[in-house]
Amino acid sequence: EGRPSPSFAQGVLVGATSFGAVLLATELLKKAAGETELRTGGHSSSSASAAVTVAEEPQAEAPEAAQNGTAAPAVPLQEKPENAPESCPGVSSEAAGKAESCAGCPNQKLCASGEAKKPDPAVADVKERLKDVKRKILVLSGKGGVGKSTVSAQLSFGFAARSMDAGLLDVDICGPSVPRMLGLVGQDVHQSAEGWSPVYVDDRLAVMSIGFMLPNQDDAIIWRGPRKNGLIKQFLTDVSWGPLDALIIDTPPGTSDEHLSIVTYLQDSSIDGAVIVTTPQEVSLMDVRKEINFCKKVNLPVIGVIENMSGFVCPNCNHEEKIFAPSTGGAEEMCSTMQVPFLGRIPLDGHVARAGDAGMSLAQMSPDSKVAKAVDAVITKILEQTDRS
Repeated sequence: EGRPSPSFAQGVLVGATSFGAVLLATELLKKAAGETELRTGGHSSSSASAAVTVAEEPQAEAPEAAQNGTAAPAVPLQEKPENAPESCPGVSSEAAGKAESCAGCPNQKLCASGEAKKPDPAVADVKERLKDVKRKILVLSGKGGVGKSTVSAQLSFGFAARSMDAGLLDVDICGPSVPRMLGLVGQDVHQSAEGWSPVYVDDRLAVMSIGFMLPNQDDAIIWRGPRKNGLIKQFLTDVSWGPLDALIIDTPPGTSDEHLSIVTYLQDSSIDGAVIVTTPQEVSLMDVRKEINFCKKVNLPVIGVIENMSGFVCPNCNHEEKIFAPSTGGAEEMCSTMQVPFLGRIPLDGHVARAGDAGMSLAQMSPDSKVAKAVDAVITKILEQTDRS
């Protein structure tokens, strides 16, 4: 019936307490006890899936440094425990557990003894869980609205169309559009002895998203970083993908908590790298440069850059119009300057929007279209890059 065992739910609650996903674990405990009504923001559902409670957390007080008008030094997210004070120096700092700001912190003894510097055991758990996944590919974008999730969905369809076992993991927690784009709205996530079972489009393509756990698809997910990180960790450690030829991970725009969490948890899992999606104009490219520099700083290989919405060809007269004009040379010139691979261009085409709304692949909707052939060519380039490494 898809109901988690009490022991599993208790284990999730223990682990979730440290990562801000307590409400999600509490819902699993309710289900384990036989409760079928799961509430989210005033709505109820009798779904067998794990539901997510989406409630805004109370606003934290501004750190003392900010109140005094001075900027505190930034501490990397993975360096700062979730229950630490705002002025935490970070677990790897020489001042960890010894600084004045550490007084009263529940982690003070662990930090002072050096125990907090030890690797997160979840890193080894993720490595074990994904050991049979041949390619692990992050899809990034510097700016929202460039078609990153659309590209992720069509790449996943494309891998599966080549008789490859593919998975698509949606970690865009606040904007989970993958269920719609894969034609899976209304599907549920079920629990088995091996963990969470992904939702299958067909025998070749498996999908996991927080969108499957929302009783109401219109509910806003208002979470701070630690709670998002907790769910990402559960996705990576608890979802039973089985053997895959490729796992595509669709991330939110920018360089935020979710990206740091993904890179941290996958650090020992032989991640192939990142595919970055952009549009041709400089307003988008300026943020892609930041994304590439982020990848360099966290030692994440860049598989390549895709220029999406690259020109529109009129279906009546075949005239091509550069809707988003590449005023600084576009993605290809940027790639040449920054010494990263250019994977190709995907044109503007009305079939793309229709395929996304219908949850279909472009190859199925319009197999002979220029855009379908462009996506297939990008997949060929990605395979060349990943098989070379």
